[in-house]
Amino acid sequence: FEYAGAAGGFIDRFGYAYCRGRVFETLEKDEHQYPQPAKIFWATGACFFIRRDVYHQLGGLDASFFAHQEEIDLCWRAFNQGYDCFYLPDSVVYHVGGATLKTGTPRKTFLNFRNSLSMMLKNLPAGALVPILFARLVLDGIAGIQFLLQGKGAHTWAIVQAHFSFYGKIRATLALRKAPQRKDYYTLNSIVWNYFVKGKKYFER
Repeated sequence: FEYAGAAGGFIDRFGYAYCRGRVFETLEKDEHQYPQPAKIFWATGACFFIRRDVYHQLGGLDASFFAHQEEIDLCWRAFNQGYDCFYLPDSVVYHVGGATLKTGTPRKTFLNFRNSLSMMLKNLPAGALVPILFARLVLDGIAGIQFLLQGKGAHTWAIVQAHFSFYGKIRATLALRKAPQRKDYYTLNSIVWNYFVKGKKYFER
């Protein structure tokens, strides 16, 4: 499966996105293991359709994201408003991955980390907002240390910059929160724990 959306996207409790067909850097071979239409949490911006009236009702894509995570944010906002998102296996899409930003660039790391935090601030239910965001900041710090140990200091610095950029627009992002924020947004408690600690490299719900 090419990364972009694979066979439909989900997020865990801490806002980490993953797909049927790809979890972090582990790609499944497409052997028609996802042959049926299925309800999903998000669809990749590389290959989705949305009703025009719903798109305008939601305010469209968040232009402040620029790139990365903006379609997940849009789907999360739609989910909070009671709309459903579906994977349709009969569709065929050809996508040139990494055309906006090459894979592995610090700029891509910056956008992914910053936009993910902004998306969570906009969409998490009120009761989970502070504890989940705090846990995510800690996990981001661990990711930064891991990059540093791998000799990828530029990516560690990108995470630091992502956090300061996020902090600088907290007030503006909070203004974009729109009730309701549903509590049942995640299907898995922690994809990070499953993948890196329990060694589960493939999708499961």
